[in-house]
Amino acid sequence: MPFIHDDFLLNTKTARRLYHAFAAPEPILDYHNHLPPQDIAGNRQFKNLFEIWLEGDHYKWRAMRFNGVAERLITGDAAPLEKFKAWAATVPHTLRNPLYHWTHLELKRCFGIDELLDESSATRIWEETSRQLATPEFSTQGLLKKFRVSALCTTDDPTDDLRHHQALATAGLATQVFPAFRPDKALAVNQPENFNRWANLLAAASNVEIRSLADFLDALRRRVEYFHANGCRLSDHGLDQACADVCPEQAAAGVFDAARKGQAASPSAHRQFASFVLLFVGRLYAEKGWTMQLHLGPLRNNNTRLLRALGPDTGFDSIGDFPQAQALSTFLDRLDAENALPKTILYNNNPADNYVFAAMIGNFQDGTIPGKVQLGSGWWFLDQKEGMEWQLNALSNLGLLSRFIGMVTDSRSFMSFPRHEYFRRTLCNLLGRDVENGEMPDDDALIGPMIRNICHANAKQYLSLPEPKTAR
Repeated sequence: MPFIHDDFLLNTKTARRLYHAFAAPEPILDYHNHLPPQDIAGNRQFKNLFEIWLEGDHYKWRAMRFNGVAERLITGDAAPLEKFKAWAATVPHTLRNPLYHWTHLELKRCFGIDELLDESSATRIWEETSRQLATPEFSTQGLLKKFRVSALCTTDDPTDDLRHHQALATAGLATQVFPAFRPDKALAVNQPENFNRWANLLAAASNVEIRSLADFLDALRRRVEYFHANGCRLSDHGLDQACADVCPEQAAAGVFDAARKGQAASPSAHRQFASFVLLFVGRLYAEKGWTMQLHLGPLRNNNTRLLRALGPDTGFDSIGDFPQAQALSTFLDRLDAENALPKTILYNNNPADNYVFAAMIGNFQDGTIPGKVQLGSGWWFLDQKEGMEWQLNALSNLGLLSRFIGMVTDSRSFMSFPRHEYFRRTLCNLLGRDVENGEMPDDDALIGPMIRNICHANAKQYLSLPEPKTAR
């Protein structure tokens, strides 16, 4: 039997029935990822496994460093085939790491390859995948069709002109592609050089001369309007913890003016300014009916030497142990007190905080829609089988699993869509075990619709994405 087989990760008869009958047939709605919209609009054709699989994948880079691979074979100037062979030699050492599962699941689902990847199979797999990648089925748009992706939401800077999204909106693709608003750079008054460079881009994009905080906020409002007109219905924020410091507008204006003059905000002033801006944009999201995504908890850029050499997002981030409950409660409550709390998804990066977050979402369900505040799927260091089970168990124990809006890839790779399958198998294995332990009724009419909803329908209903436009 091949390693990836029909019943992979499904350890009971009931789990197998639930997965194949209810989870497997559902399409994918991937509402958070980092796929480049220009690659979709241009229908990029990848030349080899390095381009589609290794380029930009810091999960694999971390594993290769663990395995003693030189940096030139990871992010350096080595040839693509050399880098792939270095990864292939690393794969056998990833046993019990989710990378071992993902690697072989992706090879199976993308290319139909059952052979285990290692040094001896690397050349054969490289040649076979290169042959397949040259065919139309393996263009970016071909892969979206192959994996039955109904819709996806990319992650986009507020200064982006969204021209690729505009082209995709009328391209007639079976997959809808929407932008998501990621204004993290709007908070960076502690790094005035970067902040001012970005503020100048914001001014140009919004056609606003930014001389004051009021101008800055006006520019952000205009970009929200622009994104909304181009199909955006989600924002996204990457934070170590929620920002909820009291900050009157006059104080925020002082921090802004100092940053524009090149003066870095102190840690306390930075948090105050961030709190002010996040409350401001949160109100905008509520006005527009958007969903606000908060990714909380990472400790970024731990290795300063390699950060200077390689830049951010290259594999030197980890789990932070920041206090979360009080600031998160205060931030959500301030918006809720104004009837301005948008639909919100909280992604947790620290397993110690799973129950903190799962309890928190129950405080802000207001009866307007099912599951208004969501505990997001297992994220980053927790988007593996055990992390998914922790998230599912915390949500089940303190909330309503039936209202969960499911999995996202959070990936930069077009080969990552099998992560939805990985999640669905994990979900059905968990539920199947409960049924066979007598902890849930053995009733497909009860459990089956819940599985279908978690896999697709809940997200579709919750996100209120625009209907497809007619192709020109």
